[in-house]
Amino acid sequence: MKYLTLAAGLIGASAAWAETPELTVYTYDSFVTDWGPGPAIEKGFEAQCGCDLKFVGMGDGAALLARLKLEGARSDADIVLGLDASLVAAAKETELFAPSDLQADYDLPITWEDDVFVPYDWGYFAFVHGTDLTAPTDFKTLAESDLKIVIQDPRSSTPGLGLLMWVKAAYGDEATDIWAGLSDNIVTVTKGWSEAYGLFLEDEADMVLSYTTSPAYHLIAEEDDSKTAALFDEGHYMQIEVAGKLAGSDQPELADQFLQYLVSDAAQSVLPTTNWMYPAVTPEGGLPEGFEGMIQPGKALLVPNAQVPALREEALNEWLTALSR
Repeated sequence: MKYLTLAAGLIGASAAWAETPELTVYTYDSFVTDWGPGPAIEKGFEAQCGCDLKFVGMGDGAALLARLKLEGARSDADIVLGLDASLVAAAKETELFAPSDLQADYDLPITWEDDVFVPYDWGYFAFVHGTDLTAPTDFKTLAESDLKIVIQDPRSSTPGLGLLMWVKAAYGDEATDIWAGLSDNIVTVTKGWSEAYGLFLEDEADMVLSYTTSPAYHLIAEEDDSKTAALFDEGHYMQIEVAGKLAGSDQPELADQFLQYLVSDAAQSVLPTTNWMYPAVTPEGGLPEGFEGMIQPGKALLVPNAQVPALREEALNEWLTALSR
């Protein structure tokens, strides 16, 4: 009798487990770290969805798209979270993403009108450095200096691609000369953001490509005001990070529910002090204390999504040529 009771219990537990839907979200590595937004968003969403939310971290944003192209329609992902506006056109070309009619009260510097991807946070690229450094105020001054910088590879990293677009948007046909000048400032090119920022913190470089909001992490989380970002006169390139639902998802309704949660106050209030970016929808409580001290670019630069693929190839060739000399 005891055996039968135990067996029935095990069968019941197995059935309950089998009925628990699983949602798989591909994202970048830093999102799923203990200090990233992943754990809090996972806990919050699972509390309302009755599901198992599974984050899969893999490199940086551009690496996500490369992985998805490799897997194609066979991908286990239901959601891809961590592409940015510069990759939207290329992602749509795969025809792997489903449309989204999600509406939200976005607080972005531009009007968001895309019918596939949902923005969840945004920021400006910048070179972060110590406050004891007299920073350059544009790329030309940086190129003429002896300062050592760490950047990310545009083929695998969204910040790296953002830097290509930044230089191209600011200088156009002069971009080749800018990269030629910067080539001897570059200590190394890393695969992703985490590796580059780690090298900067280990004093391997004077400056690192990151975000205007990165110093907020040191100020709020570490009570360290020794970091700031250089304000460039030619403007700063904007990054808008997005999430999208895969057309081949076997949990389409749950995927829609997750995207809706991602722009809810519960998730958006988590992002400033975990992903250290501006939320796409301003939380009810506003931004955390400390964000008001971040530098404010005088000019926002952004290449229209549809123009990025062609411009990317031109900018990548300029970058590769300069670094190979």
